[in-house]
Amino acid sequence: MQIITTTEDLEELVSRFEKYPYFTIDTEFLRESTFWPILCLVQMATDDESAILDPMAKGIDLQPLFRLLQNEKVLKVFHAGRQDLEIFHHMFGEVPKPIFDTQVAAMVCGFGESVGYDTLVSKITGKSIDKSSRFTDWSHRPLSERQLTYAEADVTHLRDVYKFLAGKLKERDREEWVISEMEILRSPETYYIPPENAWLRIKARNHHPKFLGVLQAVAAWRERQAHSQNIPRNRILRDEALLEISSNPPKDAGSLSHVRGIGTKFAEGKMGRSLLEAVQEGVNLPPDQAPRLKKKTPPQKGIGPLMELLRVLLKLRCEENEVAQKLVCNMADLEKIAAEDSADVLALKGWRRRVFGEDALKLKNGEIALSSEGGKIKIINLE
Repeated sequence: MQIITTTEDLEELVSRFEKYPYFTIDTEFLRESTFWPILCLVQMATDDESAILDPMAKGIDLQPLFRLLQNEKVLKVFHAGRQDLEIFHHMFGEVPKPIFDTQVAAMVCGFGESVGYDTLVSKITGKSIDKSSRFTDWSHRPLSERQLTYAEADVTHLRDVYKFLAGKLKERDREEWVISEMEILRSPETYYIPPENAWLRIKARNHHPKFLGVLQAVAAWRERQAHSQNIPRNRILRDEALLEISSNPPKDAGSLSHVRGIGTKFAEGKMGRSLLEAVQEGVNLPPDQAPRLKKKTPPQKGIGPLMELLRVLLKLRCEENEVAQKLVCNMADLEKIAAEDSADVLALKGWRRRVFGEDALKLKNGEIALSSEGGKIKIINLE
């Protein structure tokens, strides 16, 4: 294991890694007190070596790492890599490419839904991982040998996990299944929410245009404040305060100070004044320009039993194909399929249609039926 603390050593490491078809990668970070995660470590391994990069080392330039992450000839292998990818997207402005996520691959290969790294390593390699350093302070220096050993294990075992899953995917002709999922992880839209859309994160039940106009404005205000100050959203204002402000828009510092969680000092200060400007912006928004909440329409009469049949079929087909149900179809899309044959859902496209969608439509239209025999569900062709 090599500890990288200088730009020169990083450049040499990247030069070696660029010669391999893939490498495994993981990060350790902190984000409890910041909006953007603080990158504390980057662990990487090829078949022949492993290294731990210290991005907090004084004077180190991470541009060689960015070059490696964007090298399209070298596959980057993560496990549950969404947060790691978010960090790199924020730091470098781009998402690494190409990528492979072993958690997604594991769901395709029948290891269940959102399987954890420890479980996957144990099932595939028979080895166990020391979890004692999982919740350590990765920003503290110097790091202990136990911390470094734990960090290294995150990428050395991942090599065996990747090789096993890649082999299974090829054997079952399912490589395209994972590739389609990687497109979602590769999309920058996965990691950035425009401030104007921040209101969608807040659970609101009020559909009135004026309420939603103010909510959109104050949520965008909070998002920008959190970005610029690099602190969590709730450190600016909690969701409950934004909902209260949207329900009863304050007109001055006095009324703003009466909102729960907002004191006189805040209301009369610079933050309070800018928040009141955002409130007024939302109040002045014409009703026809206000955002809209999609009203959830009640299920069609009699659709409930059909959904239950489709759920049984989904479970059956996923067990037969050894793929996680979560990856094939969620309950919201199942309801759409039950209501409409041409529903615009993933389960009726690509490999998901072959696994489940075609049979779902046949079951709906009376072309197949479900029966029980010997304690097992089976499909009966009625044509």
